[in-house]
Amino acid sequence: MKNVEVLTGDPKKAILKLSAPMVVSNLIFTLYNLVDGIWVAGLGPDALSAVGLFFPIFFVFIAISFGLSVGANSAVSRRIGAKRYDAACVAATLAVAMGILVSIPMTLSVVFLNGVMVFLGADGEILRLAVDYGSIMVLGSVFLVFSNVSAGILNGEGNARMAMYANAAGSLLNMVLDPIFIYLLGYGIAGAAIASVISMALSSIVFSFWFLSGRSYVRFRVAGWNLPTVFDLLRVGMPASLSMLTMSVAFMLINRVVIETGGSEGLAAYTSAWRLIQFGFVPLFGVSAALTAVSGAAYGARNPRKIGESLNYTVKLLLAVDAAILALMVAFAPQIALIFTYTEVSAVMYEEIVRTIRIAAFVLLFAPLGVSSSAVFQGMGKGERSFAITVLRAIVFQVSLCYVLAVPFGFDGVLLGFVLGEALGCFTGFSWVRLTVRRLERCLLST
Repeated sequence: MKNVEVLTGDPKKAILKLSAPMVVSNLIFTLYNLVDGIWVAGLGPDALSAVGLFFPIFFVFIAISFGLSVGANSAVSRRIGAKRYDAACVAATLAVAMGILVSIPMTLSVVFLNGVMVFLGADGEILRLAVDYGSIMVLGSVFLVFSNVSAGILNGEGNARMAMYANAAGSLLNMVLDPIFIYLLGYGIAGAAIASVISMALSSIVFSFWFLSGRSYVRFRVAGWNLPTVFDLLRVGMPASLSMLTMSVAFMLINRVVIETGGSEGLAAYTSAWRLIQFGFVPLFGVSAALTAVSGAAYGARNPRKIGESLNYTVKLLLAVDAAILALMVAFAPQIALIFTYTEVSAVMYEEIVRTIRIAAFVLLFAPLGVSSSAVFQGMGKGERSFAITVLRAIVFQVSLCYVLAVPFGFDGVLLGFVLGEALGCFTGFSWVRLTVRRLERCLLST
């Protein structure tokens, strides 16, 4: 009940208290992702490129599980805000059931992996490495889905701390297992995938223990399942998944133009820089997940003023944090690039990585506007609007500008288009959500 009281109380305090464990959890996960990239980089540019080419595929799986997670977060928090405990329990149970169902075709898709990688431009040694790595990751995707859905449920009930414990346990284990499986046991790039699957399985075990031991606020219930709740989960979850799928498509398209303008070294540099820039998104995703829960509870309680306060506070907080992170990345790019080029075979990427970091990192100045806007729409149950913001950011602006600016400026033009597209899309989304909240306030006053 303490978590619920925080969720439905002062929005600023709720954002800070709920987002802190989410940020820590995301930070540990991003650190693991960076460490994973560093260990893989030691195998050479081909291995790093193979992981980069497979990432959009796995991003599809992340998108599906993320959608269910956001749907569960929004559905549970809105029902708690409306003081409908039984309905919150039903929503949580259905979210887990839907996650189990979608994980089946995801796992079976391994038979198509080779063909998809060829379509994305992989061949020769890169193709072999990408299939070796990707096959293991695909087969372990069921743990990814369950962990994300479970985290969404706990975040929706204001219990972000437990979600942090489970995710952190898996990520820390992965960092320990990476060098063991990659180098000590000699599995190479496949070892990185094995370590990742084991870590996701551990997180799933921790989440299962928490739910089955009765320590969560909501309880799993077989009785009371209904189609309206399924549709509610899908209305928020499907657009959230489609948003990330759109990002995956955008990554694929940008990867292709990066290869065309920068070759394998350009792709390796872009992949390495993106792993670093993800650190700037750690507070974004952590705080935005808290914003989804807080705005969802406020929407369920019919309090648009609290939604507006939560949005404004979140944007100001994230802009200050990401501006500081950007300054550090630009200033220390030469030193940071060394962690990806510590072997003789990877040293050729050094200059490319430094330049890529110093250009692409400027997306951090604009991302808080777009991410926060999407989070509020998701909390309000208006997932289709969140999806529309992503389409504007990733496809309408980013991809198109990357291709247009690649013609006169080459690889640097791709990076410039990446930043400018983010700026245009995020400003558009923020203006839209502000207008929506003001209309809700006027409607409430008129009634």
